[in-house]
Amino acid sequence: MKARVGLALLVSATALNAAHALTPSEQRGMVFAKTNCSQCHSIDPVGPSPLSVAPPFRELHERYPVEDLQESLAEGIRTGHPSMPEFKLDPDQIGDLIAFLKSLE
Repeated sequence: MKARVGLALLVSATALNAAHALTPSEQRGMVFAKTNCSQCHSIDPVGPSPLSVAPPFRELHERYPVEDLQESLAEGIRTGHPSMPEFKLDPDQIGDLIAFLKSLE
């Protein structure tokens, strides 16, 4: 009986992971976010941001369409607080990061 329950849990977890698998573009965007943004922003589906004033990426779509960030990412994001570094991304990086942000919606 325990073996069947364990197998059922394994199958369920595998199916859940497959349902939430990221595309290659989303994966590249996640790597960029993890490398450059996760020190302040939560880039996960749950949990608080390490820096309380930094909005979790999963909430950005509630403020505005994440596609609206494309121009800012190309020109260099500048914010009103000095602790956020300025980022200027190339078109491929922008597409990947936007794809990742959309995967969090």
